Amino acid sequence: MRRALGTRGCCLALLLLPPLLLPAAGASPHRPRLQPGGRSGSLAAADTACKNRPLDLVFIIDSSRSVRPEEFEKVKIFLSEMIDTLDVGERTTRVAVMNYASTVKVEFPLRTYFDKASMKEAISHIKPLSAGTMTGLAIQTAMDEVFTEEMGTRPATFNIPKVVIVVTDGRPQDQVQDVAASARTAGIEIYAVGVDRADMQSLRVMASEPLDEHVFYVETYGVIEKLTSKFRETFCAVDMCAPGRHECDQICVSNNTSYVCECYEGYTLNPDKKTCSATDICAPGRHDCAQVCMSNGGSYNCNCYEGYTLNPDKKTCSAVDMCAPGRHDCEQVCVRDDLFYTCDCYQGYTLNPDKKTCSRAITSSLITTEESCKCEAIAALQDSVTSRLEALSTKLDEVSEKLQAYQGRQQVV
Repeated sequence: MRRALGTRGCCLALLLLPPLLLPAAGASPHRPRLQPGGRSGSLAAADTACKNRPLDLVFIIDSSRSVRPEEFEKVKIFLSEMIDTLDVGERTTRVAVMNYASTVKVEFPLRTYFDKASMKEAISHIKPLSAGTMTGLAIQTAMDEVFTEEMGTRPATFNIPKVVIVVTDGRPQDQVQDVAASARTAGIEIYAVGVDRADMQSLRVMASEPLDEHVFYVETYGVIEKLTSKFRETFCAVDMCAPGRHECDQICVSNNTSYVCECYEGYTLNPDKKTCSATDICAPGRHDCAQVCMSNGGSYNCNCYEGYTLNPDKKTCSAVDMCAPGRHDCEQVCVRDDLFYTCDCYQGYTLNPDKKTCSRAITSSLITTEESCKCEAIAALQDSVTSRLEALSTKLDEVSEKLQAYQGRQQVV
C-alpha cells in the first residue's frame, strides 16, 4: 500500500510500546541480533525478554534519503531487538511494520505474523523508499489502514492498547499536529523519539501526555539501540509489590515504578494511604441483600421487611401470608391484600364499625325460596286464626249482652 507525495526532508518514525506493562519472569538467555544482510548473532544475557501486556503495536520507520543505508540497517536491527523483548502472539502482542518517506508502505499488518522469527525475517527484507519525510501522512495511514479490525486490530471491547512512537532526526514536512491529535483522540498512545538534529518542538506536538514519559532523544542512529534497554526498563519494571518492598496493610497494586495501596472488601483506606479500617459492610452497593443488610463484624447477614420471609438463598425475600392463623385479628374471615389484609364476615353476618368483628344480619337477600314459602303459610294461618278469634269475640259479646238483659228482667219481677 503506497501513497505518493513529492517532498523532501529527513525523519524516522517508530511505533513502540507504552509503559503500562506487566513485568514477568521467564526470559530466554540470548537474543539474536539482526546483522546487515539478514544474518543473526547474539546479545548479552542481560537483554532477556519479559512478558508484557497485550498490545496492538505498529512500528513506523522513516526511510527518507537523509537516512543513509547503514543507518537504516541500524533501525532494522533496533526493530528486531524490540520484537525480542515482546510477548508476541495472536492472543498477546500483535505487531505491524510501516515504511514511509514521501509515500507510505505497510510492510506487514497486525494480522500477518504471530511469531518473532517470521517478523524479523520480514524486517530483514525491508528496503528504503528514499524521498521526503511525511510523518503526518504516515500516522494518518496507520489510523486508516492499520488500526482496523480488517487488518488485525482487535475490537475496542477487548481493551487492547494501540500505541505509536515517532522518532525523527528532523522536522516533519507536513502538518503533524492535527493528525497526531486525531490519533490520540482515537485512543492511540504516541511516543516521540528524536535523533541527532530532531526538532524537539515537533516531538512534543506529536507525543501523548505526560511528555516526560513519551518524548526521548538519542544522539545518532549508531546509538539508537539504547532505546531497547530504555523501553525494557519500562516494560520490565521491578515489581514494587514484591514481599518486603511495600508498606501496604492489605493489598499492594504495582503501578509501573511505584505502587498504591488498597483494602479488602469491607475495609477502607486510611488517610495514611497504607493502612485499612473496617467499613460498614452494609453500605449501599457493598452487599447483595434484597431488602435488609445486618452488619456482623467484618461480615453481614440478610433479613427482610415485615410481611416478607427470607428465601433459602439467604439473600432474597418473599411475601408471607398475612392471613395465616395467628397473624391477623379478624373474627371470622381474613382477606389478604399483598402486604395487608381486611376482615369480612360469613353469610348472614355484617362487619361491625371496628372492621374486625361481625354481627348477625337478616336481609331479604338472605331468605331462600323455601323459607319464603314457609313465611307465607305462617302468615295465612295467622290471618285465619285472627279472623276466627275476632268472630268468636263477637259471639261472646252477643252472649254477654243477652245475659245482661236476662238478668235485668229477673230483677224487675
